[in-house]
Amino acid sequence: MSGEEDDRETATLANVDESGDQAPQRGHPEPDEDSLPPTIEPAGDPEPARKPRPKWLIPVAAVVVVVVLVAAGLIAWRVSSGRSHDRTLASCSRQVHTLEGSEKQAAGSSSDYRQAVAVKADQVRDARTVTAMQKTVRDMKNVRPQALRCEASMSTGDLRATTDKAKRLDDQYRSANKAAEAVLASRNAKSLDDATAALNAKKDEASKLLSDSDGKVADNATRDGLQQAIDQADQAKGGRAKDYQDAAGALQSAMDQVKASIQQKSQADQAAQQQAQAARQPARRSMPAQQRSVPSTSRGRQGYTPSRRPSYNPGGRGGNSAPAPATPQGGGSGGFDWNSWVQQHSRPSQCQKGQACGIG
Repeated sequence: MSGEEDDRETATLANVDESGDQAPQRGHPEPDEDSLPPTIEPAGDPEPARKPRPKWLIPVAAVVVVVVLVAAGLIAWRVSSGRSHDRTLASCSRQVHTLEGSEKQAAGSSSDYRQAVAVKADQVRDARTVTAMQKTVRDMKNVRPQALRCEASMSTGDLRATTDKAKRLDDQYRSANKAAEAVLASRNAKSLDDATAALNAKKDEASKLLSDSDGKVADNATRDGLQQAIDQADQAKGGRAKDYQDAAGALQSAMDQVKASIQQKSQADQAAQQQAQAARQPARRSMPAQQRSVPSTSRGRQGYTPSRRPSYNPGGRGGNSAPAPATPQGGGSGGFDWNSWVQQHSRPSQCQKGQACGIG
């Protein structure tokens, strides 16, 4: 294109701007109004119309939006998944810690579980608790301490599985502990009943002893102590069997003191009675030696003069025999002791078993 043609085209464009109409260009066919896109001219805006948007812009924008949304969703999912993993890890750690505490409690030497296992049916108020405990013991035979761990490197699924396992084991320990508590509570209830009954019986016994011991004790202070123990026993109350057992023990101690005082007084009374009897009994007097030597005769006379006793020879031949005692001179207490003389001059018996025995 030459410079002259350029000048003409510039002038034409200038005329179009001034008049608002576009003159037909030389060498180009006039465009059809239907083939041109509509142009929206802003009211009062003298600026020229914007250029039309490319057709590829809308699909590209849609793809970009989808990508952004997907990326945002992935980010949100990862954040949410991380938070869920952290929560699951914390829950697993708490459950495992609880399980370890239950295992340690059940394994203790003074645990309720170990105490309840040794309780018999006749030691409890309700024997059904012992039956339930025996079933729990059978169920716990296969339960062993588990070394469960919860680590951050574990997946969320593994953490949840570990949590569920720890919870099941802990539930078994809790069930066993609950059964043991029921057994011990029933045992304590029966112990309380027995202690109460024993204290009531001991109070009745103490009251009877207090009444029967009036005037029969060496020290009346022991009876005062027994009365005080009875008053304290009447005030025993509460839910502990030990309180009633202590009150019964104090009663027994006071009763023992009263019984000991009764025995002391009884012994003292017996000793005094023996002394009184000894004082009333007359003193024995010894007889003179001469009176003891005088025998009593069948005729009731002292100084009896016996006749001469003839000698006797068992063999039928003469022989020497012991001379007869001389006739005593005089009578009275100084007479001859015939019995003594016979004992001194008697010969040994010549009798033999199975044979005749001679006289003399």
